Amino acid sequence: MAANGGSSFCVPAAGFVRPTTSARTQARSRIGNAMKQGLKQTLIPRLFVTLFFVGLIATAATLSRRNAQPESATFRGAHAGGDSRTRYGFQLTEVSAQSGVKVVHTAPRLDPKLEPILPRINDMGAGVAVADFDRDGWPDFFLTDSGENSRCHLFRNKKDGTFEDVAATMGVADLNKVGDGSVMGAVWGDYDNDGFEDLLVYKWGKAILFHNEGGQRFTPVADAGLPKWMNCNVALWLDYDADGKLDILMCGYFDEKHNLWNLPSTRIMPNSIEYATNGTRKYLLRGDGTGRFTDVTAEVGIDTKAWTLAAAACDLDGNGFPEIFLANDYGKAELWQNEGGKRFRNISAASGVGDKPKAGMNAALGDVLNTGQFGIYVSNISEEATLLQGNNLWMPKASARPGELVYDNLAGDMGVELGGWSFGAQFVDLNNDGFQDLYLVNGYISADPNQSYWYDYSKVAQGNAEIIQDALLWPPIKGRSLSGFQQKRVWLSDGAGRFSDVAQAVGVTDRHDGRGIAYAYLNNNGQADILVANQKGPFLLYRNDVTPENHWIGFDLEGTRSNRSAIGAVVTVHWNGWKQSQYVSGGVGFCAQNDRRPHFGLGKNAKVDRVEIRWPSGTTRILEAPETNKVHKIKES
Repeated sequence: MAANGGSSFCVPAAGFVRPTTSARTQARSRIGNAMKQGLKQTLIPRLFVTLFFVGLIATAATLSRRNAQPESATFRGAHAGGDSRTRYGFQLTEVSAQSGVKVVHTAPRLDPKLEPILPRINDMGAGVAVADFDRDGWPDFFLTDSGENSRCHLFRNKKDGTFEDVAATMGVADLNKVGDGSVMGAVWGDYDNDGFEDLLVYKWGKAILFHNEGGQRFTPVADAGLPKWMNCNVALWLDYDADGKLDILMCGYFDEKHNLWNLPSTRIMPNSIEYATNGTRKYLLRGDGTGRFTDVTAEVGIDTKAWTLAAAACDLDGNGFPEIFLANDYGKAELWQNEGGKRFRNISAASGVGDKPKAGMNAALGDVLNTGQFGIYVSNISEEATLLQGNNLWMPKASARPGELVYDNLAGDMGVELGGWSFGAQFVDLNNDGFQDLYLVNGYISADPNQSYWYDYSKVAQGNAEIIQDALLWPPIKGRSLSGFQQKRVWLSDGAGRFSDVAQAVGVTDRHDGRGIAYAYLNNNGQADILVANQKGPFLLYRNDVTPENHWIGFDLEGTRSNRSAIGAVVTVHWNGWKQSQYVSGGVGFCAQNDRRPHFGLGKNAKVDRVEIRWPSGTTRILEAPETNKVHKIKES
């Protein structure tokens, strides 16, 4: 439910090939110079509340024409020309029905007083989380549903390309009981280090922590210390103090005082389109390893009440403790630097990521340039002739001192700025060429394609806080669309700092309202499959078919001194003069969690020089010349 609202794109033609090493070097130099000079996006100045005035609309229309991506003609020609594996190294095929995963997401009804603008309120809840819950070596996944008395789904991998829904028998299906709220998402983490992934289900309402009973059943944990009621739509596992016991971060949207099914007042909306301060508080919960969690949010100094839609936790400064990044709607993004597991310091302004308010809806991290440093991708809104916020790709400045976190937004330079009304996105090497690509889903409200809600929406956006904050003063939607039926983006990296959209050419043609997206190596064959949860739409499973000429290597990590899930570990692979880092996350993107096993494409290189594993405990493991085209199970020594 983002509510705020370019640069040229390079679309590969048929016969597209990767640039040479010298070309990559030149391009890297170009990007590096841009970072050193502090290059920032200037297509749209600071977003004011009057962003919908006629002048801005005219400007947006001009920018949109200048930056329009020549999708249709290029993609029709590329797709009709033959096998996309020959051109791009991979092909995606939607196989949810064949795989036995026939699921359509439903949304909650909420208080009848919200009915006139209900599609603007119940616009999230479609999430996906991947884990091997039964420890059979094959990834499974959990799908959320949000309607009253609707059922969530846990799909067990049958190891033959199909899946079986075992949520009911495992005790994690009936989670939307009336009076308890609606499920928004879920994340896996082994909080008691017994070797089996436990499940945190977060809700608008009463979150539930489930203990995994040896892969046989899940039981709710009583008195876990979770909030009694919270409108939570993002949660993740992390070990913020590096004590080997997983902690929980929970963030949300509407203030926790609001029960969206029983509202004494409709003054529940943000108090500003740009600088809202009336969202829900955050919860950082310290785990003791037994299923008991203590609220330490105030103790560590996190005091924001921003309207948070996504979060990520990763050690960005190399001191062994994870930072926290928050993608916020109706405001600026936030970066909280971890000071030795004792306190967090808000460095949003100093780092550059808090430069201007937007409608942040995603937080994904990737080693975009294979430098061992993580860029941060935040999705926002782009709507032709109406609003061009543009997505952000925060890249570390080359001039930064060791441990200094400063960033430039290079989304425009790299070609990943305009993605429609963007939601979930993930960095993943789709063709195993050694460079991380970017898959993004989008679309807000797909209803009547011939009627748009944008004009009425703009009238509210120009209002004062009293108007914006009261849901009753928003014009009724009446079945109209708002940035609906949008084409997804599959941005392919050239390894030199540029991405090109090949979505339709590689088989991604759906136009549902995408929310959570995750990747998983469902067949254990080194090829990243894509799982997409659509709001009020069907779940989609894209099976990947990668050219066999490209090699790969993967790692299945198990902590001992560190948390057993190895959440927070960083793996760096060195090969043929290149290197790339990936980290083990406890939830990333928008309402999503990927296959936890770090996976690296190697291109035509069949040999890896060495691998460095930096565990959350601070210890390091070096692997010399490990075998490629296999997943290595590594236990912390």
